Amino acid sequence: PSSPDKESDEARVKMEEEMKEAGDVFNQLFSTRRPRDASAGLSSGLKSIAKGAVAGAVSLVGQPIAGAKDDGLRGFLGGLATGVASAVALPATGLCVGIYQMGRGVVNTGEAMKCSHMGMQWDVDNREWVFYRLNEDWDNIIAAEAELKAKKGEQSSSTNSNKPEKAVKDRAYYDLLSVSTNATAGEIKKAYYKEARKVHPDKCPDDPESASKFQELGAAYQTLSNEQSRAAYDKCGKPDSKGSNIGADAIDPYVFFAVMFGSHLVEPYIGELWIASTADTVMKDANLVHMAQMEEMEVDADPTKDVSEMASRANSSEESKLKQRKREVKCGMNLRDKIETYINGSITKEEFTENCRKEAEEIGKGTFGGLYLTAIGYALEIEADEFIGFQTSFMGIDGHTAKVRKKTNAISNNVHVVNTGIKAFRAGRQAYKDVESVAQLEKDSDSKDETKKGIEAKDANDSDVTEKTEEELKKELEGKKKRDEAQALIAAEKLEESLPVIIELAWAINNRDISKTLKHTCNKLFTDANVEMKVRYERAEAVRIIGKQFYEVGKDSESNTTTVETGDIKARAEVAVMRTMAKAQGQDMSEDDTEVMINQAKTMAAAQKAATAAAAASAATPLQPPS
Repeated sequence: PSSPDKESDEARVKMEEEMKEAGDVFNQLFSTRRPRDASAGLSSGLKSIAKGAVAGAVSLVGQPIAGAKDDGLRGFLGGLATGVASAVALPATGLCVGIYQMGRGVVNTGEAMKCSHMGMQWDVDNREWVFYRLNEDWDNIIAAEAELKAKKGEQSSSTNSNKPEKAVKDRAYYDLLSVSTNATAGEIKKAYYKEARKVHPDKCPDDPESASKFQELGAAYQTLSNEQSRAAYDKCGKPDSKGSNIGADAIDPYVFFAVMFGSHLVEPYIGELWIASTADTVMKDANLVHMAQMEEMEVDADPTKDVSEMASRANSSEESKLKQRKREVKCGMNLRDKIETYINGSITKEEFTENCRKEAEEIGKGTFGGLYLTAIGYALEIEADEFIGFQTSFMGIDGHTAKVRKKTNAISNNVHVVNTGIKAFRAGRQAYKDVESVAQLEKDSDSKDETKKGIEAKDANDSDVTEKTEEELKKELEGKKKRDEAQALIAAEKLEESLPVIIELAWAINNRDISKTLKHTCNKLFTDANVEMKVRYERAEAVRIIGKQFYEVGKDSESNTTTVETGDIKARAEVAVMRTMAKAQGQDMSEDDTEVMINQAKTMAAAQKAATAAAAASAATPLQPPS
């Protein structure tokens, strides 16, 4: 039997666990975190009141039903009593918590005004005012990336060590590096350095093949160290000399969209587009699914597989947030460097303004330059207006005005994304219907031909039928091939017709992404406690100059439109694919070479279109009899 002291300890531990569980439920149901100011307190209070009312109503209905299922009429009556009590207690608790949160918000308002005026930032996670420092944030991001990478490597290593090697199309590169097909990126890197020392030409002067061995080892490492190219190699094997068997897995979304939208000149301001980052994540997830499918063909299902997948998704989400945060801080540092000569007095305001205008004019020469300029310019200018307005105007009236304009623009952007999304969906659905209708017509035509042949066969002798069938077989195959080609051509034409709508949707997404990113970027730049308040104000003024010049040049630019010729879109897409394929094989093209290839592709497409039109016109013109 247990001693009284032991029973007492167990009862105390059990009570503490129950209290902790009850506290967790309470905190999840009601908002009890420290509010920043009166507005945050009001929001928190209203949420608690609403949650209490909803929870009480749900309990009033749910408790009797649950009781009836467990114990019939007695359970129903007991559940009804509990439900009534909850229906009274929960709304009352929500009201008390709500009033308490509102009071806390009012009390904290004075501190919020003081800290905000000092340039401090509200830490949402720790619920306190802190001085934000741009350089320290960058160092923290680099450290977090290293920690996340190490964590993923450990998880991958522990997982891979307990399962058989996955099947791949060609394992030659893995054998060159002497690693398993399940090897992590860290293991591949370590193996490369180890093997490279063995075959380096300087280490093997007597081996005439050392150079070729070293080169092949480098090709193996370059392929397996990149997630996309490794997935393509696992699926398709080594690429041939023309790279014809490199699939979509080898496409780098960042390179593709940079070429597609010509974003290299504005990358210092906006970083890598969200649409490219999302495509990269989707492709990585697709690769993981493909690898999992390959493994399922060899081994039995792993009961922990679902848990592993959920952990992978959680890491991916954490990685995506960190990537966006890094993007914002990097853009802030780029902006800081851009305006440094103006801040330290090296150049005058007039010179800085002229430099910004010249840069904007250069950006505006691109196919989508005007769109970039207006999106970036408006975002920079409105963020600077808001910061300066809160610092200089009476009661921050100008700041509040800019804030309202910004929110209105954000709502407009969201509505535009929804509208263009609906348009793109309708265009895609219509294109699909058109292609399906053509396919159905071809199918009906084939069915009629078969019926006709069957009727004719009844009136012919057996030898004639055999001879006729053999004779017509080749023609039928040729006819089917021509119909398939015609159907593919129609599908391509319908896709071309929907390209402008797709581009419009992409730009609506880009515009919202740019506004959101620059909002956080400017906030970090203007609240950087590494400099005095006076310098932060000067930064805002400099950013406003950039924004104004960009917006004015963008508005007057011919490229300030999503209305782009289909031929231009196709040319950019073709060159974007070519460049990503080249990168997958260890090669790359400069931005100038890329633009030259785009212009060449447009010229060739135009010449081909003209030749096709001329041939069609020639075929339609009847021959004139000789005089």
